[in-house]
Amino acid sequence: MASASSTFKFLSLLAALCAVAEMAISGDPDILSDFVAPLNLTTVDGAFFTFTGMRALVGAPPASAFKVSKASAAEFPALIGQSVSYAVLQFPAGTTNPPHTHPRSAELLFLVDGSLQVGFVDTANKLFTQTLQSGDMFIFPKGLVHFQYNADSQNSALAISAFGSASAGTVSLPTTLFATSIDDNILAKAFKTDVATVQALKAGLKP
Repeated sequence: MASASSTFKFLSLLAALCAVAEMAISGDPDILSDFVAPLNLTTVDGAFFTFTGMRALVGAPPASAFKVSKASAAEFPALIGQSVSYAVLQFPAGTTNPPHTHPRSAELLFLVDGSLQVGFVDTANKLFTQTLQSGDMFIFPKGLVHFQYNADSQNSALAISAFGSASAGTVSLPTTLFATSIDDNILAKAFKTDVATVQALKAGLKP
């Protein structure tokens, strides 16, 4: 007959495994109502469910640098609890969206115009790349490092990204590593280089 200690250990392990499984399949927390409205909002009508922030892109001159226009919970509160958000990505000729991750969602990118080189690296450090043409779609799995690059030196590109979270989050690798307060010696050792090189990279990322 199993001891009380063994039973407790088994139940603890089972609870831990269930928690891990729940984390693996969960997205945004489920809500217990049709939608979530801010407490200070006295009237909810069609305007609450309408986002006009992308109107500025219609007919606007091309962006002079890579630009992301977001419609996430921060910009569009009606998305809270709905597990969806969008971003419009503008790529002038020769620009890139540097390597980054979205910790809370996969990203489904639809290329509206132009061409893009895209790719991601899986947890086995295998690189998957593709050159997209207008009308193509590409999926970046949740949490994996990925990038987009407009290699065309003459023409811009425009893409729309959909996320399975109202707040997918973005962790930019260059910014996170070299534009925060991580010690120069730690970065130099991690990248097998010297402090002077790390400081040069940091200087290049300053606004």
